[in-house]
Formats: sequence, C-alpha cells, structure tokens
Amino acid sequence: MSHFKFENQISFYRGKVRDVYTISDEWLVMIVSDRISAFDVILPKTIPYKGQVLNQIAEKMLAATSDICPNWLISTPAPNVSIGKKCEPFKIEMVIRGNLTGHAWRTYTSGKRVLCGVSMSEGMRENDFFTHPIITPTTKATEGHDEDISKEDIIQKGLATEKEWEKLSEYALQLFSRGREIADNQGLILADTKYEFGKINNQICLMDEIHTPDSSRYFIKEGFEERLIHGEKQKQLSKEFVREWLIQNDFMGKEGQQIPAMTDEWINEISQRYIELYEKVTGESFQPVSLGEEETAEKISAELKRLQEYKH
Repeated sequence: MSHFKFENQISFYRGKVRDVYTISDEWLVMIVSDRISAFDVILPKTIPYKGQVLNQIAEKMLAATSDICPNWLISTPAPNVSIGKKCEPFKIEMVIRGNLTGHAWRTYTSGKRVLCGVSMSEGMRENDFFTHPIITPTTKATEGHDEDISKEDIIQKGLATEKEWEKLSEYALQLFSRGREIADNQGLILADTKYEFGKINNQICLMDEIHTPDSSRYFIKEGFEERLIHGEKQKQLSKEFVREWLIQNDFMGKEGQQIPAMTDEWINEISQRYIELYEKVTGESFQPVSLGEEETAEKISAELKRLQEYKH
C-alpha cells in the first residue's frame, strides 16, 4: 500500500500491520493493511481481506465495550480504515489470560511457575482455565520483541503510576469479561487477548484494536472439555495456526532463519480462516469490499474535512 499524504498531516508511522498517520496532532488515521506478522517479523506475502476483517471486528468490539471505558475511535470511513483521537500511549501492553495456552503454556512447560510476577498453580494442563484471569503485561517495543514485565517493574520504571496501573487493570479485566461474554454467545471461548491504553487530557482511553484474531485467541466451545480431558489440541480461531506452520518449517524469527515460501493455496487458506473468524465472532456474514487506493484516500480526506469543520 502507498504512503498517502493528507492535509495537516504531521507524521507517518508504518507498523507491522498498520499504517498510522497523525493529523494536526489531534487525530490518527489507522489503515489496517493486509500484511501479516508472526514472531515480530512481517511475512513476505499479504493476505486478502485481512485488513478489512481486523478493522471491522475492532469497530464492532469497541462499540460493544464503550460503556466500560472511553476509546479512541471516531469513525471508519473505509472497510480497512479507522479514524480516532490521538492518545499519549502507555508503553505497555495489557496481556490478559483466561486459559493456560500459548506463551504462558510454553513458560509453564519450561518449569517456571511465575509469569510477569504472577504465580501459576501446580498441576495445570495445557488450555486449562485459570481460577481467575491473570494479567501478564509486556513492554511495547518500538523495535524487536516485546518483553514480559511485572506490575512492580512497570511502576518502578515509571511506565505507569500505581494509581494508573490499578485503573488499567480494572479496565482490562472488565473488557476481558465483556469479550468472553460476547464470545460465549457465539459458541467461542476468549482464551487470551491484549489491550493498549493511552491518555487524552489525563483521561485513560482504550486505543488501537480489540478482540481481533491478531490480538486474541479464541477456542471453539463445543467439545472443549472433551479435548481437554483427552489431551487433544483445541480447535482455535487465532493467528496461532500461522505461528505453528512457521515453527514446523523451522522459523521462529531468530537470526539466520529463513521465512518459508508461502504458496497461493496457503495464502488463500489464511484469508479464509480470517473470514471464518469474522463470521464466528460477529455472527454476521462477511461482505468483502475492494477499494482502490485513490478511493480510500478520498474517503479519508472527506472524513478529515468533516471533522475539521465540525470542530469549528
């Protein structure tokens, strides 16, 4: 995707998946690309409709949680574009886990029973529910890998005050509870996710996207207990299947490792899995929209003009 130039634009940032434009130091234009990343590496091929899937799930989830805490989103002028308020970000990600899976399980099997300063009980199985959801934050790295960090270190390093940490934790737990409720109604289990927060005029706001397959892991509820009892793999809707494919092909983002070739069939399968997740999570059928770059830029410019006029 091209690098656009908008009126009153003061900066541009290209993330692993998102292109973010800052307008008048007041608004952010976030374009969710079809790029896909794993192990903090951008894979060489794009995934059709992935950006639209992520953006539209996030839009629905932000609307469904806006009574819990304020969020940054103002509007979505195009299927893969969100415009919202610019926040001063906390340099941490609030990772919240309801089940022992993914990174937490890898830590557990290595023999450790403490993750980010949080204790995990003995005798747990992979994918078991924690008694209560746990918060295992990470630093938000501008480059390289995010790193696990404890509440104590966050406060000590000045990444958040104790009071801010309490509020961030409260919001994260309430958002996770709502996310689980929404998932449950769709026959899913929200196993883990992450939230990013920032501040606008000293008010804590939810930023970025929430409850999408890029930031969350969903298990299929039907048959979950049986698979758990028999030690079988859980059926899940998340990006984990891409990570597993990379691991099988000897790639974990480490130096000297080669990204395996992605065939057209595999790219199509990933796209279909993202669309399936959209439909399972929202309960609505996915309507693919393909807009050209020119049309996308026009829609964004028209919305920014509306916001500017509304302000005056």
